[in-house]
Amino acid sequence: MPLNRPALALGAGPRGVQDARRWVVGTFLDIGRDDLVECAEMAVSELVTNALLHGTPPIQVRIRGTQEHPRVEVSDGSQEPPAMPSASLDLDAIDDFDLDGLDDLLLTFGRGLSIVARASDAWGADIEDDGKTVWFTPAAEFSDDAGSEGLVTGAPGDTTGEHPADPTRFHLLGVPVRDYVSFHNHFRELRREVRLLAMANEADYPLARDLAEVFDRLGRPLTKDTVRREVDLAQAAGESAIDLEVLMGRGEARDVARFVELLALTDAFAREEKMLALARTPRQVAFQTWFLGELVHQADGDEPRRWTEPAGSNGNGARHSSVS
Repeated sequence: MPLNRPALALGAGPRGVQDARRWVVGTFLDIGRDDLVECAEMAVSELVTNALLHGTPPIQVRIRGTQEHPRVEVSDGSQEPPAMPSASLDLDAIDDFDLDGLDDLLLTFGRGLSIVARASDAWGADIEDDGKTVWFTPAAEFSDDAGSEGLVTGAPGDTTGEHPADPTRFHLLGVPVRDYVSFHNHFRELRREVRLLAMANEADYPLARDLAEVFDRLGRPLTKDTVRREVDLAQAAGESAIDLEVLMGRGEARDVARFVELLALTDAFAREEKMLALARTPRQVAFQTWFLGELVHQADGDEPRRWTEPAGSNGNGARHSSVS
């Protein structure tokens, strides 16, 4: 069963570590994963301490994934990647844990993430435009060695898709603003979820790595900030639709047909409760099929076809915006 509980928002100060620790322990007990409590408590204490000392508000803790493969995430508004554990740290010095005094110990180690590495089966950091999420899947036992290796995905200022081969301007006519915003949010959430599934539990979710690669390669030009800013301006102006131009390689646009197929597979994956993201609504399917299909058709030389609202809906005229 997927875990999708509301996030715990943390304030500044050491109390945030205590609140996060209690909340994570309580959640793991509630889902029947008593075997993971000790390592989850150790690792989340480290991550929240690092976020409070070195991150940027807002800071949140979430537990996601599934009951079988729960994942703890600590998010903050900074894009700075966490410092990976140093081999020079004396790992033997943290063998005997006193959870009551763990906060002081963590402050001593500063940004070292050796505790997380030794308390996790997998862990890493995912960096997006609005901050980062440091995550881990807690282990059943604390490791006697250096533990699992952390993985960092995403990067500040990632320019994937900014300079495509064979650049072509694709015209999306009459794009409904609310539907594009829904697509943008759904895409980012889904891309992040499959990326973390691919890193943490690839053996159990073999589709996740293929999805993550395609989402990163093809999805970013469709949802990059310049496009979203134009849509946000239209939304602020009260416009219900907008004409967009998306800059993308012609070959990449043809490959979007594969992207459409993979979106359908993720819907089936979600319905089987094998991943957190929800299956798309019929409206989302209709819009995304048109939006992505336009790229494929225009890459083959077809003329742009305007979005047609379902019968009975009211649409306003669209203005034109060139986005590159």
